[in-house]
Amino acid sequence: MPRAGQGKVAPVGRLSDLIAVGLLVRAFPPKLVDRVIADCGRTEQRSRLLPARLVVYFVLAMCLFSAESYCEVAQLLAHGMTWAGHAKGPLWVPTTAAISRARAKLGAEPLAALFATVAGSPSALASVPQQPRRRDDRARWRALGLDGTVFSVPDSAENRERFGAPVGNCPAQHAFPEVRVAALTDWASGTIARAVFGSRTLTDAALVDGLITDLTHGDLLLVDDCFTDRWPTTWAMGLNLLWRPHPRVQLPVRRTLDDGSYLTEITVAEQEAGRGAGRFTVRVITASAEGGTQPCRLLTTVLDHTASPARTLATLYHERGMLGRCLQDMRAHLTSEPRIVLRSRWPEGVEQELWGHLLIHHAVRMSLHSAASDIPSLRATGSP
Repeated sequence: MPRAGQGKVAPVGRLSDLIAVGLLVRAFPPKLVDRVIADCGRTEQRSRLLPARLVVYFVLAMCLFSAESYCEVAQLLAHGMTWAGHAKGPLWVPTTAAISRARAKLGAEPLAALFATVAGSPSALASVPQQPRRRDDRARWRALGLDGTVFSVPDSAENRERFGAPVGNCPAQHAFPEVRVAALTDWASGTIARAVFGSRTLTDAALVDGLITDLTHGDLLLVDDCFTDRWPTTWAMGLNLLWRPHPRVQLPVRRTLDDGSYLTEITVAEQEAGRGAGRFTVRVITASAEGGTQPCRLLTTVLDHTASPARTLATLYHERGMLGRCLQDMRAHLTSEPRIVLRSRWPEGVEQELWGHLLIHHAVRMSLHSAASDIPSLRATGSP
């Protein structure tokens, strides 16, 4: 006899969906999920229809199959796990109400901890497959790019209180509360290394401070000119910066270097940098702008031109576009529409869902990266 909250047996799904669920479990093995759940204090005291591990996989499947309903996602997950050998016999599909209660009980912390384990910490990043070493000194750094986007969330009282009411006078454009997402993306693997969420009223500085905390000494941040108020903070942390300043900024030559770059000084105003205000020595690199005829200038705190030639840094900045597409790729997975509305009607559910999407993006990127590293490189031989 079915228990309360128990639905029906999951039907057979498409082979592609079964494979997707199997790859999901492979990317996040049950032992890893159980360890994260235990570390977060979410382990159950008794057996349930929806144990915490299964709820974690449901949230991931909900993000993977973002166009499907709760029941359809549960059916796909149930049969996929049975097909992949991670469940014995047919799994009962719980009701939508039971799933909602289980998600609320799990919370966002286990998903956030799982993301930190596989992607967010320097030790985790060091353990994932890396791109082949290139014949320059870019391998000296972990190059990180700043990325940001906005997601709409359902217009519930809880979401309004946490993320703010819809703004603007045009309902068609601002019909929902919005959550800001900022991320650091890793150049070597093309994955999102860490992320923070906040309301539309949260300042850029607050978001950035949440991202750069505990970064490793020597990490290289590829940023834009609006990052100026964080320069003293990042320099004090021992982080390196590479950015493109506004064209009108005056950068007089103080010392010319052998690679064609030169040293100059910039001033960070007191109102921008607080106690870190003052003059700072930076290096100016002149590079060719992509698709343009006029050269562009780059600024960097990496002053050693012998160890870090201008050409190397200019090429790295040129490739930064890859680092700025991660969140856009994640949005594209959800829908082709310009406005994306998440499912969750309560704030912790929104954060749980966002961590789920970040985990799915990580799994996809690492699968692609692993597959690409297995393909032998081609080299022209000069013969037919």
